[in-house]
Amino acid sequence: MTAEPAATSAPLSGPVAVIGCGWVGWPLARALLVAGAEVRGSATTPEKVAALRAEGVAATRLRLTPDTSPESDELTELLRGAHRLVLTVPPGRGPERERYAEYLSPVAQAAALHGVRQLIFTSSTGVYPNDPHVMTESDALATPDSPSPLLRAEAALAAAGVPLTVLRFAGLYGPGRPPGRFLAGRTEVGEGERPSQPRASRRLCGCGAAYARRRFRRADLQRLRGGAPAQARLLPGSGAGAGTGSALFCAA
Repeated sequence: MTAEPAATSAPLSGPVAVIGCGWVGWPLARALLVAGAEVRGSATTPEKVAALRAEGVAATRLRLTPDTSPESDELTELLRGAHRLVLTVPPGRGPERERYAEYLSPVAQAAALHGVRQLIFTSSTGVYPNDPHVMTESDALATPDSPSPLLRAEAALAAAGVPLTVLRFAGLYGPGRPPGRFLAGRTEVGEGERPSQPRASRRLCGCGAAYARRRFRRADLQRLRGGAPAQARLLPGSGAGAGTGSALFCAA
């Protein structure tokens, strides 16, 4: 599926920081550069930092821990003067996953410290219960005592006081992530889920639960394309919370 950018689009105002320039964050950084934004980004290795800088991203090496200081040099370099922050750092495994909120809290506190105007966080539709009914935001409320590490992380970010938009993505597919992996190991697959239904499969695999309708314009995010691991096509939707809505997010 291909996303075509709008014919005209004014550059985004103010620097944008992307913390977590990985499978989603890196192509987003590229898209924002194309949109005319000043982009700052983080990576965990010197090699990735060098590659980001070669593409025009003001990159900083950053490895988050629960002990990261909101006033650290790395977070200051990324967030001082930034208008917007996209936080797309996935949770770890095992005990690290349970402490996900502790890993992200210093970033939210630093964003508040430096006056960031909007924080956009990539979460997951995995926060919703596995029940056969239409889900709304009320089915997955972010609270500090939630059993879900992602919902606890969402709550921790909201507590920092920076205007927050949460994008709960579903399955993302593209190079290195074939759609078939969503059905791997399953023996009972309904007709609507079969790979012989390419259009339905594409939508199921690419559906994100929410996207930011404010600050980032649709045309800017539609440029998530071009030699990168992901492309995006956003469709209008109706979310239950302010600043949210349904979206199709495809990497193809």
